[in-house]
Amino acid sequence: MAESQICKFYDGQNVLVTGGTGFMGKILVEKLLRSTDVATIFLLIREKKGKNVHTRLDDIFDNVIFERLKRERPKFRHRVVAIPGDCSITGLGLTITDRQRLMSEVNIAFHVAATVRFDENLKLSYSINVSGTADVIELCRQMKNLKSLVHVSTAYSNCHLDSIEERFYDYPVDYEKVGALLEKVSKSEAEKLTPKIIGSWPNSYTFTKALAESLIRNTAGSLPVGIFRPAIVISTYQEPIESWIDNLYGPTGAVAGAASGLLRVFPCDDDVVADIVPVDTCVAGIIAAAWDISNKTTERTAANIPIYNYVSSVENGVTWSEYNGLNKIHGVKYPLRNALWTIKITSISQPRLYLFLRIILHLIPAFILDAGALVCGQKPRLVSMYGKIHKFSDVIAFFCTREWKFTNDNVVALWDKMGPLDRTLFPLSITTIPWTLYFRNYFKGIRVHLLRDPMSSLEEARARKRRFDIAHNFLIFLFQFIAVTLIWVVILKVVAVCRGSYVSVQGMYSNSTEELFTNNLYR
Repeated sequence: MAESQICKFYDGQNVLVTGGTGFMGKILVEKLLRSTDVATIFLLIREKKGKNVHTRLDDIFDNVIFERLKRERPKFRHRVVAIPGDCSITGLGLTITDRQRLMSEVNIAFHVAATVRFDENLKLSYSINVSGTADVIELCRQMKNLKSLVHVSTAYSNCHLDSIEERFYDYPVDYEKVGALLEKVSKSEAEKLTPKIIGSWPNSYTFTKALAESLIRNTAGSLPVGIFRPAIVISTYQEPIESWIDNLYGPTGAVAGAASGLLRVFPCDDDVVADIVPVDTCVAGIIAAAWDISNKTTERTAANIPIYNYVSSVENGVTWSEYNGLNKIHGVKYPLRNALWTIKITSISQPRLYLFLRIILHLIPAFILDAGALVCGQKPRLVSMYGKIHKFSDVIAFFCTREWKFTNDNVVALWDKMGPLDRTLFPLSITTIPWTLYFRNYFKGIRVHLLRDPMSSLEEARARKRRFDIAHNFLIFLFQFIAVTLIWVVILKVVAVCRGSYVSVQGMYSNSTEELFTNNLYR
């Protein structure tokens, strides 16, 4: 580590992390504790479900991703301090004592906290993603020894555009005016006004992330700040363990739905590039970006705030066809023990065809099976389940049927600045990802870590899948037989009708001819 410039930067420093209890936040905390000698990590944590911040912190460290840290650097617990706070509350909900401590001790800050629900109520999304960012900036402005602040945004904050560079963009709306409007309305009123407010943005998440960037541009130019924009973040590649993931967001939810046998058709364009990135390489980029920001020698102004587009499409792209195909292969290889049917999923890019097929393949079978459940005295659940699945599908369809042209020059330049040891410790370059190998383990990670289906159940799951395959093939044969029979019956009826009409016409013609001949004979 003596030769690592990034590790030297973090040596003995105090770090503030917001969003440390989330998917990316946990990987960030683990990596900092394992690969650097930070003195203290202050984690901003809110009370949740009756658990105080200390109980929640203990729960975090019970996660499997911290087992490697416990083996390699077991004396880490004293380096983590839980700070009660909430990004949805004015002033982050900090006490005066905690605020003073952070102002005097923090050297590096990572603002990762956000509501990542695409369909979140705009009022709540604004309070967390925009107002929370404003509060973090204000806190950092008062920090006496701040060296670097990284704001984690999203590559899709400007998804209303076709091309997205590593720079700020001007928007037709002002974040302050939006905030003032939302303060005057209720959540239900905000829900009704959302389409008019967000305009060409597809959802409240990307819209409020764009407003947060605008806020940083206007208020944080004097700070050592940078913006890191990850694309679609999915499971780990290697660190701290392979293929770990703990949420159903984005395309991971689609894979889980297909693996369970529920999702049969999905809105997606196979030819579009899927801008997916592993969470561990993304976190390596965030850690390295903080070091890079601190080394900037240019004057601190809004124009000089560095922005990092962390995407895969520029250097190592993978299409949705490859994503879906590889996951289908490994889904068949590692089926789920509690799957409701075998994996049979088709991606559809035409909206009308997709809506038609989801009625045929999702809703009609769901109504039939729920009716059967009612007759048997059981609780119907499939129709309700498909309602949630369709809502999820509609939300992410925007990102699975469109393609953007990104630039990532700052990320490439950051990688070029790093020495050999830093590249080994913080492998942020997306060019290092072999997607075929990655997806070999990705599905297993979803199975084990997300769906809690251990590999020990694999043989049982495979036997269940074989039964489903037989049932599926039988049903396909039955439907085809019924369809052919119906078509044959219709053809026979049409032929019979045509033949009857022909005989009738022929009879009429014969009678008319005979009558005409008789009349002429006796005239």
